[in-house]
Amino acid sequence: MYSPVRKDIRLDNYDYSRNGAYFVTICTRSREYLFWNDYDIRNVGAASGGPRGKITLTEYGKIVREELKKIPSIYPDIVFVPKFVIMPNHIHLIIVLNSFSESGPPEAAPTIGSIINKFKGAVSKKSGFKVWQKKFYDRVLRNEWEYRNAWQYIGNNPANWENDELFCRE
Repeated sequence: MYSPVRKDIRLDNYDYSRNGAYFVTICTRSREYLFWNDYDIRNVGAASGGPRGKITLTEYGKIVREELKKIPSIYPDIVFVPKFVIMPNHIHLIIVLNSFSESGPPEAAPTIGSIINKFKGAVSKKSGFKVWQKKFYDRVLRNEWEYRNAWQYIGNNPANWENDELFCRE
C-alpha cells in the first residue's frame, strides 16, 4: 500500500485567494484507480496503440466531472475552471481566481484550499466513501508561458499516461 510522507507544500507567505491562475493536482486515496474503466487504463497511452480520446469514465469519474463543472457556479464570476483532465487515479485542473468585478468593488475571493476542500467533500459525499488523499498539489502560474505549459500538459496527459509518475503497473 502507498504511504506518502506528509510535508507542507504551500508557498510561505503566499495569499492563495489572490487573483491569478493555479495548476492543481489531486490524487485518489492510496492512488487507487477509480475514474477510468479497466480497459481504458490498459489501452491508453503513447505506446499502446489504444483508443485515444475514447476514455470511458466510471461512475466515480462522472461524479468528479460533474463536480468540477459546478465549481464556477458555486463562485460566480470569481472562480473559473477553464481546463481539466480526469485520469484513472488523479485529476489536473487549472483554476483562475478573479475577485474583481466590472459592476462593483472586489469581492472576497475564496482560497484555493477552500475551493478544493469543498470539491473533494462533494465528490466523496456523492461517492459514499473517502475518495481523495488529504492534500493536493498546486503551482502558481506566474506568466503566460507557465499557463500555456499547464494547459498543454493537461491536454496531453491521457496520451502520456504510461509515462506518468502516478501510473502503476499491476
